[in-house]
Amino acid sequence: MNKPALFQARWNIRALVTCNLISIALLCFWIWPVGHALCASFDEWFYRILNQPLATSPAWRIIWAVGSVRPFDLVVGVILLSLLIKGDWVFKAVQVRQAILGFVAILLLMVVIRTLFSKWIDSSNLQHDSISMVMPDAVHLSDFYPHIDKKLQIKDSSNQSFPGDHASVLLIWGLFMTQFLRNKAQGFIVWALVVLFSMPRLVAGAHWGQDDYIGGVLLAVMALGWGFFTPFAAATSEWLLRLTAPLFRVGKHIPLVRCLSVVSA
Repeated sequence: MNKPALFQARWNIRALVTCNLISIALLCFWIWPVGHALCASFDEWFYRILNQPLATSPAWRIIWAVGSVRPFDLVVGVILLSLLIKGDWVFKAVQVRQAILGFVAILLLMVVIRTLFSKWIDSSNLQHDSISMVMPDAVHLSDFYPHIDKKLQIKDSSNQSFPGDHASVLLIWGLFMTQFLRNKAQGFIVWALVVLFSMPRLVAGAHWGQDDYIGGVLLAVMALGWGFFTPFAAATSEWLLRLTAPLFRVGKHIPLVRCLSVVSA
């Protein structure tokens, strides 16, 4: 039986150009002194709203402390992956395997773009410390939970804050899923999760808002353009399908694993 193709093996020049122009426009606005000042002013206001209650509210503090530890990133990854491989939700069961391999390909492309972009940011002296290291009245979660920070590492500061890696991964997942959404309810769930899971770094102060809504968006949109609106995703996912076929055949003989749509379909 022929499986419906998810990715088109052709160039969508209009969409590709649009994605690149959006990324360039965001970067230019951020580099422009007036634009940068506007971003910084907004971020300081937004950060105080989110961060200051940590000093007085134990409930608010523990929620974001849990969300800021490194192992919680694994929980986020499992949730996002589960929605990606859930058969007959966004993707049909027979499309799930190609969907996840195509997403992995675009994600790896974004890693390459991010590496090159970060090298340029560093060499251009545009890099900055996280907002928690700049604001004098910042509340540090690591000060309240030093034992947790020692064992699990609370992410509340960085001397290389731009762009937001965590946000860029969430955003590329959200943009990728958006290309295939079937209804508004799915769109609400997808983007609610993107916003929710990006908040811990902002509340704790590991990133400025601009690290996410400028840097994260810039990387995700550019990766989507070059990955999804070119033959890249189609060609790479087909190659990965052939490469991983033996592994999935083995998976069909493993209890529980064979029940997953990505293995069985």
